[in-house]
Amino acid sequence: MPQNLIRPAEEIFDASAFAAELDRLKQEAGDPRALRDGAVCHLGAAAKAGRAAIAEAFAARPFEAGPAVRSYTWLTDRLVCAALTVASQYLHPLPNPTEGERLAVFAVGGYGRGEMAPHSDVDLLFLTPWKITPWAESVIESMLYMLWDLRLKVGHSSRTVKDCVRLGREDITIRTALLENRFLAGHAPLDKDLNDALWGELFEGTEAEFIEAKLAERSERHRKQGGQRYVLEPNVKEGKGGLRDLQSLYWIAKYIYRVDRASQLVKLGLFTEEEFKGFLDAERFLWAVRCHLHLIANRAMDQLTFDMQIEVAAAMGYADRGGRRAVEHFMQDYFLHATTVGDLTRIFLTGLEAAHVKTEPMLLRLFRRKRTARAGYEIVQNRMNVADPDTFLADKVNILRLFEEALRTGTLLHPDAMRLVAGNLNLIDDGLRTDPEAQRIFLDLLLKHDNPERSLRRMNELGVLAAFIPEFEPIVAMMQFNVYHHYTVDEHTIQCISTLAKIEREELVEELPIASRILKEGVNRRVLYIALLLHDIGKGRPEDHSVLGAQIARKVAPRLGLKPDECETVEWLVRYHLLMSDMAQKRDIADPRTVRDFAKAVKTKKRLDLLTVLTVCDIIGVGPGTWNNWKAQLMRSLYRETATALETGLEEVNTEKRAAEAKRALREELADWEKKDLRTETTRHYPPYWQGLPTSSHVVFARLLREIRNDEILIDLAEDADHDATRACFALADHPGIFSRLAGALALVGANVVDARTYTTKDGYATAVFWIQDSEGSPFETARLPRLRKMIEKTLMGEVRPRDKLADRDKLKKRERGFRFPTSIAFDNEGSEIYTIIEVDTRDRPGLLYDLTRVLAESNIYIASAVIATYGAQVVDSFYVKDMFGLKLHSRARRESLERKLRAAITQGAERAQG
Repeated sequence: MPQNLIRPAEEIFDASAFAAELDRLKQEAGDPRALRDGAVCHLGAAAKAGRAAIAEAFAARPFEAGPAVRSYTWLTDRLVCAALTVASQYLHPLPNPTEGERLAVFAVGGYGRGEMAPHSDVDLLFLTPWKITPWAESVIESMLYMLWDLRLKVGHSSRTVKDCVRLGREDITIRTALLENRFLAGHAPLDKDLNDALWGELFEGTEAEFIEAKLAERSERHRKQGGQRYVLEPNVKEGKGGLRDLQSLYWIAKYIYRVDRASQLVKLGLFTEEEFKGFLDAERFLWAVRCHLHLIANRAMDQLTFDMQIEVAAAMGYADRGGRRAVEHFMQDYFLHATTVGDLTRIFLTGLEAAHVKTEPMLLRLFRRKRTARAGYEIVQNRMNVADPDTFLADKVNILRLFEEALRTGTLLHPDAMRLVAGNLNLIDDGLRTDPEAQRIFLDLLLKHDNPERSLRRMNELGVLAAFIPEFEPIVAMMQFNVYHHYTVDEHTIQCISTLAKIEREELVEELPIASRILKEGVNRRVLYIALLLHDIGKGRPEDHSVLGAQIARKVAPRLGLKPDECETVEWLVRYHLLMSDMAQKRDIADPRTVRDFAKAVKTKKRLDLLTVLTVCDIIGVGPGTWNNWKAQLMRSLYRETATALETGLEEVNTEKRAAEAKRALREELADWEKKDLRTETTRHYPPYWQGLPTSSHVVFARLLREIRNDEILIDLAEDADHDATRACFALADHPGIFSRLAGALALVGANVVDARTYTTKDGYATAVFWIQDSEGSPFETARLPRLRKMIEKTLMGEVRPRDKLADRDKLKKRERGFRFPTSIAFDNEGSEIYTIIEVDTRDRPGLLYDLTRVLAESNIYIASAVIATYGAQVVDSFYVKDMFGLKLHSRARRESLERKLRAAITQGAERAQG
C-alpha cells in the first residue's frame, strides 16, 4: 500500500472489496458481458466515493497538494489495473499465451510522473513485444471502453518497444512522455526491455537536442500565454512561472542525469538546499491551486480567471485583512511563487551551460566581445560573477556595485552571484541605506546606464530593492483585483520607469511628442525617476495611497541622497500623481474653470512638466492598450491650456476669448457659405457650445441645422481618429430628457459612450454629440454604421423602449462579477462657473449611463455634458448639470434626494446585471 496519501489507501479504493465483487460476479453473472457491466458499476461507485474522500480531506487541508495529487494517481492506478484484470482474465482469458501474446500497461506523461489533478487526462501506453495480436487488440479495446464508461479522459497508444524508440526519435513530445513512463500492470519483463531501449538507443547522446527543444517549447508556450509572469488571469499550468516550467526542469534533469526525484538536484549541485525548498514550496502551492481549480470548476481548468481567483482564495483559507481582499493576498502569493520558479529556471539553465550541456544563447555567441570586469568581478559565460565571495561581502556597498558593473559591461548576473546576494540580504541595513556611495550607485543605476528597467527588475526579484527601500516590500507582487491594472504594483512601477527611459532615448517621439519635448528641453531627472519609483508605494492599505505615499516619500527621498527642494517636489508629485489624469479624464477641459483650477494646483511650469511626464508614464505602465489617442488628446489639451495659463496669466482663460476663436475657425472652414447663413449659425448658439466642441463638430452641426425641419431628427456618424471613437452627432427639436433617450439608444446598439456633450440653440434645437466605441474599445466599423443609425432612429421615434430592451442585455459576464467597487457620488459646485458637477464613481456595466441620465431627466435636471472615464470594470461618470431654472443645485436637500435616487438606480441595475 502506498504511503503519504491524503487518506488511508483503503478509504480511497478498497481493493479487497473489488476482488470480492469480482468473485461474486463470476459466480452469479450469466455471461462475460454481465460480469463486465457489474464490474464497471462497482468501479464507478468506488471511483465516486474515492474522489469524494480525497476532495473532503483536501478541503480540510487545502495546501496538502502532494498527498492529494498522489491520492488521485493511486485511485487512477487502481481503476486502470482493475480494468486490465477484467479484460484479460474474464473477458478475453488466454490460459497459455505465446511469447508474442504479451501485454504491459504503462502510465506516461504527467500520469506516469504520478501527478494527477482531479480531472487530469489519463495517458496510457499499451506495450507488446512484437506486432500487436488480435488478443491484445481485444483486451485493449475492452479496457478502453470500461475506462470511458468510468468517465476517464484517456489518451492512449499501442506500440512495440521498437515503435517507441523510432517515434520518440521523430517527435520530442512523444519522447518526453516516454521519459516518464511508469509500469502499471501486465507482462513485467517489458518494463526493463522498454527502459533499456530508451536509455541505450534514444536518450543517450541526444541531451543537447532535447534541452534546446524543451526550451524552444517553453518560449513558445510563454508567448501564447502573454509572455509575462504577471498577467491578470494566469494559467497555472502553462503560464510563465507555472507548473510546466517546474516540470521542464525535472524533465531536463532526468534526461541528462537520470534522476528519479527532484531532491537529487541538490546532490548534483544544481540547487542549494534553500533553493530546493523554494522549488518544493512553489510546486506545492501551484499544485494546490490547480487541484482547487479542477474541483471548483468540476472539470479540467487551469486558467485562474477573475471569478475563479475569488473561489480558489476562499477554498485555500485566505481572508480579507489590512484593507485588502482575500483574493489580492492570494494572488500576491501566487506571483511570488511564480517569481521563484523563474529564478530557479535561470539558475538551473546556467548550471547546465557551465557543464557545457546546454549551448549559450545564440545572441550571446554572435555578439560576444571581450569585456573586462573591474577588480573583484569576473565575467563567466558572459555573466557577471564575483571573483572572491569573502572579499565581496566584506564591503556591503559591493551588493549595489554588482548591479552597476553588470549594467556597465552589458552582462547578465551569474546565478552564483545572485545566490550570494540573495543569501546575504541581511547586510543591507540602515548603515548601507544612508551610505553616500550606496546612494550614488542606486541613483546612477536609475539615471546613467540607459536601461534602468533591467537592474531594477533583477534587484526586485532578488529582494535587494525591498531591502534597500524597506517601504517597497509591501507592494512586491501585490495584485490589484480589477481589470484595469495589468501588472502587480511593483511590476507596474518598473514598467513606468522603463517607459520614461524609452522617452529619454527618443523612442516614443511620434506617440508622445509633448513628453519627449519636455525631457529633451531638460527637467530634474533625479526628481522624476524617484517620484515614479515611489508613486504607488502607499498602495495596499486602507488609507488614500497618494497621501500615504507622499508621507513615505518624505522619509525615503532624503535617504536616497536628494536635496531638500528635490525631496519636496518628489513628495508633491507622489501626493498629486493622479491629479492631471483625473482632471483630463473626469472633468470637462473645455470649461475654463477646469484649466484655472488645475493651473492653481500645479503653480509652476516646472511642476506641470514633471507631472505631465509622470502621468503619461503612469498610464502607459498600466498595461498594453491603456494609452490611446483619446487619452493623448485629453492630456495634450490640458497641458497646452495650462501652460498658456501659467505663462500669460489665469485671466486669459475665459469663455469670450475661446468663443471668438471657435467662430473664426468655423468661418474659415465654411468660407463658401453666404454671410447671412454664417451669421445665423454663429449667433444661434450659447457660449458653452463654442468652448466645448472642436471645429470639426461645429462644421457638422452647422450643416445639419442649416436645413433642419421641426419634426426631423438628423444624425451624422463618422470615425473620429483623434478620439479613437465614432462621433455621433444629433440635431433635433429640444425637449426634456433628450440626453437620456440618446444614451438609451446608444446602449441598445452596444455602444460604449466615452464622452458626450449636449447643447441647446437659441431657436430651440438640441445639438448633442456622443463619442462611442464598440465592445472592443474601438471605433465602429463603417459597415456597421447603417444598422447603428437605423436602431438609433427607431429608439428616438419611440418604436423601441430602451428600459424594456436593456433589461435583457445588461448582464455582467460571470468572470467579472467578483469585482467590488463601492459607489461614491459627489456634488461639486466650485469646479465650474455655471454648472454643478455630479461625479458618480461605481461599477461599470451596460446600460449604466442610461439609468443615471434617466434619473436626472425624471428629476428635471438638465445635462450639459457628460465626461466618462473608464478604469477596467470601474467607471467615473461626471455630469455637468443645471436645474430647470438654469441654476446650480444649491439646495442640500435637493442634492441628497438626487443622490438617493441615483444610488437606488445603481443598486437595482447591479442586481439585474448579476442575474
